[in-house]
Amino acid sequence: MLSATVFDLDDTLIDTGDAWERVCADFTARHGHRWRPRDGTALHGNGHWASYVAGLCGGPVDTAEVVEACTDVMADACAAGRIQALPGAVELFREAVRHGPVGVATASPRRFVLAALEHLGLARDVSAVVCGEDVARAKPAPDPYLRAAAAIGVPPSCCLAVEDSPNGIRSATAAGMPVLAIPRDRMELPGDIAHLPLAQAPDAAHAVPLLTRLLARRPEPAVPGRPVGAAG
Repeated sequence: MLSATVFDLDDTLIDTGDAWERVCADFTARHGHRWRPRDGTALHGNGHWASYVAGLCGGPVDTAEVVEACTDVMADACAAGRIQALPGAVELFREAVRHGPVGVATASPRRFVLAALEHLGLARDVSAVVCGEDVARAKPAPDPYLRAAAAIGVPPSCCLAVEDSPNGIRSATAAGMPVLAIPRDRMELPGDIAHLPLAQAPDAAHAVPLLTRLLARRPEPAVPGRPVGAAG
């Protein structure tokens, strides 16, 4: 039985993809880099985002400097109420809590993650929080999800991962977790990823009944190329 849920944070529960991109673009601009659309694409689901941003600066900038400066801006945005939950995401989270312990596995820095969860009123219901600084290997490696499952005390195969990005889906799958995918902006998952989720929903609101169904029954064996309970 699936008895726990582990959520990604950015663009799964909270609407931050564009915010992180703007913050990183502003940081690199101060170091002479003109932000490109492909830089924003590269950030999505990239557990090594700070290293990527540091590399764009072309000078003596290290990842710690990137993390600190960008986190300062994002934490301030959170405190000012500019970071909001995606539509239906709080309801999705609350539904997961009804069925068992809930964790968060994210590449974002802990200071921002805790501020966001507190701002949304979700912090008290989270049993485990795994952040970018907690693992040596970030997504798409399985380490964040393995660590979250261990912290919750539930085998990975009994945890449902909720993810928006291809790298996150790869990470959870490699950890042995079935995945409920909610692709950001209803993007089409790449061909090598599309068959991996156990279920897929277009947004968090549509994911609520799917999550309820998955947590309330024993999951069926996954059939390659046909997500169980997929919603269009």
